Parts: sequence; C-alpha cells; structure tokens
Amino acid sequence: MSLELLHNRIDLTTIPFTDRGSRLMLFRRGHQLSVRLAERWQKWENEVGHYRRRPPLITEFTFLSRQGEPLTDITTDTYPHCVQIQTAAGHFDWTFLDPETLLIRLPSGQFGFTFLGYAQQARADYRGGAMRGKRNIAYTTNAQIEENVIEAVDNDRYRVRLRLKAEDGQALLLNITPRLGYNRSIPNPDEAIENSRRQWQAWFDAVPPVLDEYREQYLYAWWVMRSGLVNTRYFFTREALLPSKIHYVGVWHWDQVFHALAFRHVDTRLAEDQLRIVFDHQRDDGMLPDAIHDEGLVTHLEQPVNADVTKPPIMTWAVLKLFETSQHRDFLCEVYEPLTRWNAWWMDINRDGNGLCEYHHPFSSGLDDNPLWDEGMPVISPDLNTYLILQNESLGKIARLVGENTAAEQYERQAAELAQQLIEQLWDESTGLFRALHNGHTVMAATPFNLLPLLTGRLPEAIVERLVTNLMDPDRFWTPYPIPTVAVSDARFDGQQMWRGPVWININYFFVEALERVGRHDLAGELRRKTLELVMLHKDIYEYYNPLTGDHPPKAAPMFGWSAALFIELAIDETNRSKARE
Repeated sequence: MSLELLHNRIDLTTIPFTDRGSRLMLFRRGHQLSVRLAERWQKWENEVGHYRRRPPLITEFTFLSRQGEPLTDITTDTYPHCVQIQTAAGHFDWTFLDPETLLIRLPSGQFGFTFLGYAQQARADYRGGAMRGKRNIAYTTNAQIEENVIEAVDNDRYRVRLRLKAEDGQALLLNITPRLGYNRSIPNPDEAIENSRRQWQAWFDAVPPVLDEYREQYLYAWWVMRSGLVNTRYFFTREALLPSKIHYVGVWHWDQVFHALAFRHVDTRLAEDQLRIVFDHQRDDGMLPDAIHDEGLVTHLEQPVNADVTKPPIMTWAVLKLFETSQHRDFLCEVYEPLTRWNAWWMDINRDGNGLCEYHHPFSSGLDDNPLWDEGMPVISPDLNTYLILQNESLGKIARLVGENTAAEQYERQAAELAQQLIEQLWDESTGLFRALHNGHTVMAATPFNLLPLLTGRLPEAIVERLVTNLMDPDRFWTPYPIPTVAVSDARFDGQQMWRGPVWININYFFVEALERVGRHDLAGELRRKTLELVMLHKDIYEYYNPLTGDHPPKAAPMFGWSAALFIELAIDETNRSKARE
C-alpha cells in the first residue's frame, strides 16, 4: 500500500529516480532519459562546470524501434523501487541493482538504444562496451546483439548505438563508477526488481504510524530520507543524508542534526551516524566543520568575511533527543568528550568580554544572508546564546547519565549564567525583543531569532508574554504561513530570498518546542499544524517557503532533507498528541 501511495510521485523531471546509497539520478526530458551524478568533482569544475549545472554523465538516452528509429511516444509509471517505461517496442522496467548500477528488464522482441556518454576512451565488446573517463561507464546485456557501435562525438563524449533481439528474462545493465572494476554480472531481473521492492517496503513498514491526513506526504518524506542517503567515499566516512541530492552535495553540520531526529524512529545506528560523520572531522581545538564533501572539509571561508566557519551549537541538544528515544547509553559515552570539546571551543574562543558568545562568520549561524549580519561581523546574537544555553543544559544532563556529576554541575551553572547574561545584555524592553549587537551597537533588524530565547524556558513570565505577543502579531511574524525569517514589517523583508523572509521548517520546529517549554501548548499545536499544512501544499518538499503565499521560491532546493525530517517529527508528534486527547 505504501508503494502505491507514492505511485508517480517521482516525476523524473524535478524529482529523479534514485536509491539509497546511490549517487546516480535518472531524469526524463521528453522521450529521452539522462543520468546525472550527485557528486561535486570540485577539482574538475574548470572542465565540466559546477555540479548543479554540468551536463549529465549519460544523456540523450533514447529507445529505438527494430529499424533503428527513435521511439518518441513513451509513458512512464514510477514507484520508489522501479520505473516502468512503456514504448511501442514494449515495456522497460528500471531498478537499482546496487548504488552504482541500474538494471533494465527488457521485453521480448527487437529494439535498440542510443545514448551519449561523457568519457575520454571507449571500446565495444561482445556483451556491450566500456568507457573510461572522470567516471567510468559500462553497458552490458545478455540479449542477442545485432548492432553495437561506439563513435567519438568530440574529445569528451561518445555515442553508443545498440540494437538487440531480446527474450523474456534478459536485461541491460548500466554501471557508472569511479572504480577501475566494473559490475557486468547480470542477475535475474525479476528477482532484482522484487528485491528492490522488498527493501523499500521494509523501510516504509518500519516507520511509526501517523494520522491519515498526513500519511501520503509523510511517506514521501520518508522516501526523501532514504533516497537521499549516499554511501561512503574519502572524507564521506559514514552513510549520510545529503540536504538535497539535486542541490546540495555533501553534508552540512546542522542539517545532519535534523536528519538524525527523523532517523531515530527507524534505525538508531543510522541516526547516530548522521552525527558521527561530523565528529569524525573534529579539529584539534574542538571546532566541528561547517560541511563535509567527498574531497574535503569546509572549516574556513574568505567570503563574505575571512574567518573560520562552522554551524550553530545544537549537536548536544540532538544527542540527548536521540538518547531519549534509543536509551543507547554507549553512544553518550562515545560522544561525551567530543561534545565537551565542542562546547569549550564556543565558550572559550568565541566569548566576548561581557560573557556572551558571538558569531565571527555569518555562515556559522546557518542564516547566511539574514539582515542580522548586514552591518558586519562579529555579532553577539540571541540565537547563538540560546543554543549555547541549551547545549550546556543538555551537557549537564548527559554528564550525569555518564557519571560525571561534578562536570554536570559546571554545565548547569554555565547554562544559568548565560541565561541571566542574555537577559541583562540583549533584552530590549521598548520593543519586546532580544537584540543582536555588532561592535556594541544594536542591530535593528526584526527577525524571529530576536524571539528565540523563548526556547531556553528560563525567562521571566513578563518577558515570555512580550515575546509571544510579538510572535503572534500578523503584521510581523504570524503570517498566513508562519514564521517568516524577517518580520514582514521590516523594510528588509523579502519572501522569496533565502533567510531574508521565507519560512524554514527547522525554525518553526524550534518555535514549536519553545512554545511547549513555556506552557503555550495550544499555540504550539497551532504552529505545528500550520507547518504540516504548509509542507503538504506541494508534491515535493522544499528548502523554504513564501510566508505570504505558501509557494516555494524558485531557488528553494527540492527533495530537502531537513524539511522532510522535521515534517516527519511534527507529524508523529501531532499524531501522538491527537491520540492522547482521545
């Protein structure tokens, strides 16, 4: 039933056919198919371009009639495990044999294929052919070959023309790999497709149930969570979820935190590995990297300022959430020391003279182009110090769980001291906001991050009331689709531009938790349901949304991991609360 509910959600135009662990993505344009790679190839960008814009490795894949003419009238049916393509020559079923190999089950009859492959060398053989280049390609069939020609188009491309006479049970493999060895062993295609179906069905069978109104988008979110995983390679030390297989190739530190929250419901090890991949690359001074790619790390950027770059300190908060679900104490013991070093890096190196901490690079906030940074860096920001209060609070709880009671008292004391300093230094009674500071001067931008100290649960009730009033103001933050990342009344608001106005699901998630922590349970529920409704407006799940219309801006990445992960979190939470009310 789960697979049927996702029938044709993969449209092959904006949503590719892909699979767990794989860096291959199958697309369709008209009657032709292509295979793109979710790989950066940064050292080859001068040759082949940025990974979002470079041409597919296999392109212009066209079905041919027995006479060798292009078959232009094709229809597709897609499922998570299989793409079925109907042509005048018969039915061709595509599935993933492994992360580097697509298998095509062939109909009986005579037909052919042609495609372009990006390569520098190529040679046909009696089972198909092989190409060598930046990535290597082999095509292999156990059908009878009637024509098999590879011709150079230019220095970097070869055209393959293949005509076959096939019987039921025969197949064509497309193996695309960085390795020297190819996979050219053809299994029974019926068994391969059934095996893929079973793996996907087992994945969906493992997820917690949710209310029927959320179920279809919930299953699609779980499809994003599995299909966006890629396998290990070089610096990519663990199987991990990309933020978007189309748009962001690599892992970003705080994305992994949100991904882990969803994975904890189906696979404890997979959830923990989303965090381990970041810990694997911790610097000697305790800093955790901003991002990790196959070929290296991002720990320092020269633009828009020259500074080290990381992501907000929410890792410890997430570790505790994973433990609350798994009760896996050994993981706490494993990551406790790295977490203490991460906390010390923030508290020692990034503290200003008055005791609060500051961002030195805008990207360390995760809020790359938010107006909070328009006046320059460094910035003492309410969101950063909110996260650090949660981090010290969570470290105190973890320290007690691993038997470090003296350290626990220290972290609990630090959390209380930071909360007090946050109120004393950043609270602005005249506006009812916590203000950011740059070089001692107030940053006047109005954003939800000026309200985020609600999340600490440590504020006087009078301040809580002012913050909630600001949050619920329809002229500022309580838009038709809350919460905009800049107040709509602020002159810098732009509902289409990344962190200058659109709704981000992770920020809504923080505020749902914040409202629960300060006892505004009805309002938390309203925001939770509004957020779920926003994500359900579209077939795909996007990076961010317009707070006035609910549309996804043109630059918002599709198949977005943390939006999917937090839709899952919120749907499970709403379902559990609904059951508790019955």
